[in-house]
Amino acid sequence: MVDRRFGSALRQIIAILCLSGWVMLLTGCLLITGEQTTVSLQGSAANILTSFVSAEGADEYRVPALPPNTEVQAIVFLSVESGDVQIDLIQPDGAVSFVLASRPGAQVTRSGPIRSDDQGQIRYRLTARNARNGEVQIFLLP
Repeated sequence: MVDRRFGSALRQIIAILCLSGWVMLLTGCLLITGEQTTVSLQGSAANILTSFVSAEGADEYRVPALPPNTEVQAIVFLSVESGDVQIDLIQPDGAVSFVLASRPGAQVTRSGPIRSDDQGQIRYRLTARNARNGEVQIFLLP
C-alpha cells in the first residue's frame, strides 16, 4: 500500500516537472494568428509592415533590410485594438536602441537611430499580451 502512494506521488511529480518544462519552452515563443508581414526595399530604405489578429508571448526577428553596417533612422508605428504590444529595436551589439509600447485603441509612434549588422539585418523583439487586431510598421530611412 505504501508503494502505490509513493508511485502515485512520483507520477504527479513527474507530470508537474514535464508541464513546467513545456511552460518554460513556450515562454520564449510568440504565438500569432492571422499574421501578414511584408518587407519593401528601395536602395538603403525599407518598410516592414506586420499585422495580426491576435498575439501572445515574445520573439525576436531578424529582417534583411539594409546594406551591411548601415545606420539609418527608424520610425516605428504601433497600434493594437486591445491588449499590450511592445517592440524593442536592437543594435548589432545587443543594446536596445529604443522601446515602443502600445496604447489600446490608439496609434503610437517613436523614432531613433538603428544600425544593421554585418549581414544587413535589423533586429527587433515583439512582446505581446492578450493583443488583438494589431499592426507594427517600421520605416528605415537613410
